[in-house]
Amino acid sequence: MDGNLPPQPAATGADADLSRATAQWIDRDTVAWRGAVAAANQYALAYSPRGDIGYDRGDLTGDVRLIRLTPAPDGPGRLSDAQKAAWPHLASPGGAYGALTVDPRDAGLVRDALRGQVLAIERGPSGALLTATGVQIPGVLDDLYSGAATVPLGPTGGGGLAVWAPTARRVELALYDGPCTDRRTVHRMRRDDATGVWSADGPASWRGRHYTYLVTVYAPAAGKIVTNEVTDPYSLSVSAGSGRSQIVDLDDPSLRPEGWTALKKPPAVRQDQATIYELHVRDFSASDATVPAAERGTYKAFTQTGSAGMTELRSLAEDGLTHVHLLPVFDFATVPDRKADRTEPGCDLAALPPDSDRQQACVAETAAKDSFNWGYDPLHYTVPEGSYATDPDRRIKEFREMVAGLNGAGLRVVMDVVYNHTHAAGQEPTSVLDRVVPGYYHRLMDDGTVAASTCCANTAPEHAMMGRLVVDSIVTWAKEYKVDGFRFDLMGHHPKANILAVREALDALTPGKDGVDGKSIILYGEGWNFGEVADGARFEQATQANMAGTGIGTFSDRLRDAVRGGTPFDADPGVRGFGSGLGDEPGDRLAHYEDLVKLGLAGNLRDFTLTGSSGTLVKGSEVGYNGGPAGYAAVPGDTVTYVDAHDNETLFDALVFKLPKDTPMADRVRMQSLSLATVLLGQGTAFIHASSERLRSKSLDRNSYDSGDWFNRLLWDCRPEGPESAQGNGFGGGLPPAKDNEARWPYARPLLADPALRPGCAAIRAARARFGELLRIRRSSPAFSLGSAGEIGRRVSFPPSGAPGVIVMRIDATGVDPANKAIYVVFNATGKTAAPTVPALKGARVALHPVQAASDDPVVRQASADPATGTLAVPARTVAVFTETP
Repeated sequence: MDGNLPPQPAATGADADLSRATAQWIDRDTVAWRGAVAAANQYALAYSPRGDIGYDRGDLTGDVRLIRLTPAPDGPGRLSDAQKAAWPHLASPGGAYGALTVDPRDAGLVRDALRGQVLAIERGPSGALLTATGVQIPGVLDDLYSGAATVPLGPTGGGGLAVWAPTARRVELALYDGPCTDRRTVHRMRRDDATGVWSADGPASWRGRHYTYLVTVYAPAAGKIVTNEVTDPYSLSVSAGSGRSQIVDLDDPSLRPEGWTALKKPPAVRQDQATIYELHVRDFSASDATVPAAERGTYKAFTQTGSAGMTELRSLAEDGLTHVHLLPVFDFATVPDRKADRTEPGCDLAALPPDSDRQQACVAETAAKDSFNWGYDPLHYTVPEGSYATDPDRRIKEFREMVAGLNGAGLRVVMDVVYNHTHAAGQEPTSVLDRVVPGYYHRLMDDGTVAASTCCANTAPEHAMMGRLVVDSIVTWAKEYKVDGFRFDLMGHHPKANILAVREALDALTPGKDGVDGKSIILYGEGWNFGEVADGARFEQATQANMAGTGIGTFSDRLRDAVRGGTPFDADPGVRGFGSGLGDEPGDRLAHYEDLVKLGLAGNLRDFTLTGSSGTLVKGSEVGYNGGPAGYAAVPGDTVTYVDAHDNETLFDALVFKLPKDTPMADRVRMQSLSLATVLLGQGTAFIHASSERLRSKSLDRNSYDSGDWFNRLLWDCRPEGPESAQGNGFGGGLPPAKDNEARWPYARPLLADPALRPGCAAIRAARARFGELLRIRRSSPAFSLGSAGEIGRRVSFPPSGAPGVIVMRIDATGVDPANKAIYVVFNATGKTAAPTVPALKGARVALHPVQAASDDPVVRQASADPATGTLAVPARTVAVFTETP
């Protein structure tokens, strides 16, 4: 075929679904063709600058132009080894893609073709159309426009702006007189053909103006050329409602709180020394009557130093908490920015029965328009969320005030970031990236549909400019907002190389040059392995095993499941674990859980050696977990240990499901504390769900992402003289929302109706006191954060306890802790006193840890050591720490 479309014989039955995109243009020279390339057939890229190619009566219609394709020389018609390595999913047995090469005579047409509609076509020897399909273009864009990787984007200084839109026919800047007015001027933007970047140089007077881009581009979702009015993917500020971007200079003094440039931070700690408190901005103060009403649920609440919430955070920091992890605080799509645009539940929720289904029904009526959402719905990655500001136009300054308030309370700040998906794709109103460069920023399946394994439209950080957006955004939060750490949602959907690029970019930040010490910033994320990227299908993922040795942490579900029992996905929520009553039921499952707990206490290291439940020495990597190795970490900073988080039931609620119903509240408190102790007294990063130390309940809700303020209440004041809605711990607030919990209502209803399961002030205060003691114990000795796999292997051991449900951990502190020779921790998860004998303690100077010796808990004070026999006596359902001194 030549460059024009000659008359063709009519054809019938062609595979010509133009809404699909099964061909993939992976570099400027190569198109991957799904299926084998037939030597007798003819192939081409059909393109139209007008975007009007259609299919009718067996052939293509419209302004069709051609780029000739020939079978690639490898094979022939096969992908090269290098291409297979770069695009492994195209080389897999299930993929079986052939390769076609752009005819050199038509190479000059490539750039123009990409700025219109592009199809890949196959014709038979007679010229009859056999196949026509859309084309996936990220690979060729990355090849052709690689120079864009270093071009400044977004607001570029002064009033200048730049946007990467290589496939656009035209991009114009719409500059508005205000955030709401229709008055605007439209300005041409210059295209750099080498990079695909469009730019406009504006005067400094443009600062503060609102703007959008008018992007004229072929949109596969629309099937035609469209002009999208869209915000800037590199926005630093947006209007209320996020409909327009705003040109801002983040160095503007009006956007900085007083003392911002000289902000003093709490001391940095190593990743494995961090103790992190996962907190939702709105939860923190929405129910706190000590915060002015206008500031509840906002960034401003963190500036109220005398509030109940800030008093508690400051107290936790004094006990040893190091970081607050904030659930998403970037601009997200699911809460209206302005309070006037929201609708809250209109029922008297506190007056309804504790096992009623009316609370959840009332909350559901307004869920789409109320003030609450977890916020895992990204709209603009590098803009603070507007609904958390007292006025969305003050969001930048108020976010910085929040950071300063937390730092002033002795806590460093972690942001939960969600670069793995966007709220929408295609031509949807809340789609930003895909309306600027359609088909690029999102990961596409073999048929061209957007992957959605993360729940929403998956992004593709393996594509150069999406990966760059991740790095640039993180660096902005670190430099301009002084954020001290980042938690990556579904990090396993990122390439490992992308997360390492983030680490490298942060490490390059220095106090002198950038105002922050980038090396002190911690990184961790969810290293789960699933979806279209699972098992390295497309790239080396940032999963648990793959991140080993990087010091970038991944959440360890091993200890979580062993302590709680079962998994979050069990149909029966009553499956017990080490911390939820299984200690009184010896058996193989308990023995295996104890192996997992021990391994978790040792940092979940793959090479750590312990005596397993089999009675033989095993490495962490040889302990099983769901068909794979339990131990995967290479260094303790690789592991983030937890027993509850925002996902799934809170620890208290899990224990309600799992412990025998007649378990006294005092024993429930003890099991809560023992479970948390497995996190706080182990090696590696410790992670705590906000208010677990206060027995937090979500009324058995397992997925409270859109359950409103009611089910997500965080209560700092349990006093019965306070308002009913602010009492207790949240338990008994009604049956949890039907959407994710109805199947468990038969389990939940009798529990919620039982007044004995609702803790009073004494229980809540006891739980908080025990948690504070654990924090102080962790902080009291460097032995709890040894820092290396070698030190943990040499110093951490588990002497036989002699009883199921009891774990003894020994940490050799010689040369590490000048006050102690060794530290012993006994976890007694049974209902009776444990008395393990440790022969090495005979004749030793051993005593209950000073923190517990001074405890107001009379039970833990009964724990004792007998130097004559080396026996450590520990009461039922208690964790006791003993120190051996020289």
